[in-house]
Amino acid sequence: MDVSAQSCHIPVMPQEVLRFLDPQPGQVIVDATLGGGGHTRLIAQRVWPGGAVIALDRDPAAVRRAEKNLAALPVRIVHGDFRDLPEILDELDVETVDGILLDLGMSSDQLADASRGFSFQADGPLDLRFDPTSGEPAWTLINRMGEKALADLIYRYGEERFSRRIAARIVEERKKSPINTARDLAELICRVVPRHRSGGIHPATRTFQALRIAVNDELGALETALRRYPDVLRPGGRLVVISFHSLEDRLVKEAFKSDPRYTVLTKKPITPSEEEVAANPRARSAKLRAAART
Repeated sequence: MDVSAQSCHIPVMPQEVLRFLDPQPGQVIVDATLGGGGHTRLIAQRVWPGGAVIALDRDPAAVRRAEKNLAALPVRIVHGDFRDLPEILDELDVETVDGILLDLGMSSDQLADASRGFSFQADGPLDLRFDPTSGEPAWTLINRMGEKALADLIYRYGEERFSRRIAARIVEERKKSPINTARDLAELICRVVPRHRSGGIHPATRTFQALRIAVNDELGALETALRRYPDVLRPGGRLVVISFHSLEDRLVKEAFKSDPRYTVLTKKPITPSEEEVAANPRARSAKLRAAART
């Protein structure tokens, strides 16, 4: 995939992000999930003059693309994990920041890259890692795990009620031949989970979500970030988090409620308008929560 090309990703709830993050000229804001750079661009335009955006991403392709596409803006781009933000800021000699954005959704650029395995139709390896240079790809995980452990993983991270049936078929099929591509796995799941029983989404959606969460330790990263971010937010600084499934949203809601260092700004999660969902269907499950540093 040509990483020099413009991103095809559409940022979710851009105006709501700006309203709750409230970037001002001269401020330093962190976009901890750079992705396609859409949010980063909007924030950078508002912190100028005198301000800057520090933008992180685990995906080397996103970093390379942004280095080209955002070169004219006051943006410092870092290849890194958002849970490691305190260490990253320390390396940049930044003590505290005025705001942090966490958009936990997948980038459309990742879905469009057939070599990553994020799309059900992809013939490339079932990788699912945000950083292909680190950790275990999903295809090795599903070909080595025991049936019970695999079923538990799919149920826990995908909330998939057919998890046992799916795991059993995976184990049965891999005895004949390894399951190596996204298409292989998606077609296997479609033979096990009837489309009319999948709640209006593709039958493989929850299983792919579960595997992606597992290989990237997404919930562990989020828990760590929510615990550590108050240490680097100045008093009054904002944290805005966009989640895309209940497991993430539950962690954010609980952290904002239980940690006295956070003052909740959103009593209920903010969701996209009907107009936005019509224009960008991938925004439909997004929920935005915001808090200020006490």
